[in-house]
Amino acid sequence: MAGPAINRPPTPAPASGGMAGKLAVVLLVILSALVYQHIQPPPPTICGSPNGPPVTAPRTKLKDGRHLAYKESGVPKEEAKYKIIYVHGFDSCRHDALPISPEVAQELGIHLVSFDRPGYGESDPNLARTEKSIALDIEELADDLKLGPKFHLIGFSMGGEIMWSCLKYIPHRLLGVAILGPVGNYWWSGFPANVTRDAWYQQLPQDQWAVWVSHHLPWLTYWWNTQKLFPPSSVITYNPAILSEEDAALMRKFGMRTYFPMIRQQGEYHSLHRDMIVGFGKWDWSPLDLKDPFAGGEGKVHLWHGAEDLIVPAILSRYISERLPWVVYHELPKSGHLFPVDSGNADAIVKSLLLGDDLVSSWHTHCTSPPCS
Repeated sequence: MAGPAINRPPTPAPASGGMAGKLAVVLLVILSALVYQHIQPPPPTICGSPNGPPVTAPRTKLKDGRHLAYKESGVPKEEAKYKIIYVHGFDSCRHDALPISPEVAQELGIHLVSFDRPGYGESDPNLARTEKSIALDIEELADDLKLGPKFHLIGFSMGGEIMWSCLKYIPHRLLGVAILGPVGNYWWSGFPANVTRDAWYQQLPQDQWAVWVSHHLPWLTYWWNTQKLFPPSSVITYNPAILSEEDAALMRKFGMRTYFPMIRQQGEYHSLHRDMIVGFGKWDWSPLDLKDPFAGGEGKVHLWHGAEDLIVPAILSRYISERLPWVVYHELPKSGHLFPVDSGNADAIVKSLLLGDDLVSSWHTHCTSPPCS
């Protein structure tokens, strides 16, 4: 005898494989768009644009339409014996020029030009910035300001690294170069593994990560230095752990810059982060391959570094000076990274560049066989 009929709900048909695949693709696209939006840096707030910061400095217009803001000091260029272009470092601007004393500038007849590098201060960002483009910017700036066929260069920190680019791309325009506490790229060819390893591990772990990201994953540099999951670059956040004893004292002076907000006003990506991407990026050449630009004896390249530098390890500078005998190396045994901020040091540096080593030998330790003791 048959039992009562039971009304069961209809069995649902299995989902179409095509439908599930389409749903997965849609979700992946949405997720990718959200991630892309999160890691994408905001556009720059360009000076002089309708919603951008005002233009307050004199600026020159380059051939590609960008502007460079600059500042002149010292004696008038028409009366100057020496014309020097100064290239500022990381998180700095034209106001952070080498503090040469007025007395020395007058005595030697120095006309000093400093400028905001692209993306800093009031200079337009260069969305196609490379290690070569900044050297060509400097050459064009010199021509626009009528500094003559040749001039001297001084660069500090990230600006010091840029001096190698100038020695490669515009050596015919240079009378002499001073390279101060230069940033080094751990991936430049020619460094022995033990040299780069020792320099690498002198950094804080958070800086190792920040530098690694800027080299291997440059498109993540903005996100890495703005996210809250991991500590970003200690240089960007002014971590006191990277200051030597001397630097801590100098930072009280350096940190009192009333114009500091102006430095990053066009966006941290287009100033700080682009600096890291280019400075630690993939170069197709190395300073270790450079030839003496002053083989005829008409100029000198001076490389200065503080032995107690905790921001930029001196190891790479020591090795470069060993490999390039035409580089005059000065290592300051008790100094950190900020030694050029001191006006007495600045005067000694510029006298050494313009007049020769022997005039300042009592002040610094001149290393012919680094490291210094």
